[in-house]
Amino acid sequence: RAGADRIELCDNLSDGGTTPGAGLIVTVAERTQLPVFVLIRPRAGGFVYSDDEFDVMIRDIELAGRMGVAGIVTGALTPDGRVDAERMHNLVKAAAGLPVTFHRAIDFAMNLPAALEEAIEAGASRVLTSGGAATAWEGMDLIAALVDQARKRITIIAGGGIREHNVRDVLARTGVREVHARLVDEVQMRGLIDVVKRNTDAGND
Repeated sequence: RAGADRIELCDNLSDGGTTPGAGLIVTVAERTQLPVFVLIRPRAGGFVYSDDEFDVMIRDIELAGRMGVAGIVTGALTPDGRVDAERMHNLVKAAAGLPVTFHRAIDFAMNLPAALEEAIEAGASRVLTSGGAATAWEGMDLIAALVDQARKRITIIAGGGIREHNVRDVLARTGVREVHARLVDEVQMRGLIDVVKRNTDAGND
């Protein structure tokens, strides 16, 4: 109702989000006309996964794909702070053509520009980032650099602490065309989305 174009569905928001259960995925996918992107993250904590956790992620992606979702949100890093390119390639492959967003795990990479290239090579279609900072507002300069680096090969989504009062500046200073925000309440979300649509429709990149 607030005007969102897409939903990222997850469980355990207090832990940063984990994979939702099958029943919730099916119910939400059936009851909304919006594209539903499902978070695939087997546990809270870091983004370096064991073989068993990775197997669960593959199976969860395959199951979600059969439940009518529109996309997948996931990410994996190596112990030395790089994108786990091999595993990401396999996660994208498991998505079987569904678009895959590399989530804010990328903000924990040692080198964000290098991580962006690795995400592109792995086949991700979007990257969600705060520019390695606590919030997108604080990371605007690096987000802008990533948008320039991407050269339309991948979509950069700004996320992290985005609200109605700061979204216009984030759009203007970074050049992103998509933002990610947590639904605090419908009124605040509607206000944020109104600002986004006015500025993107007016060509304010």
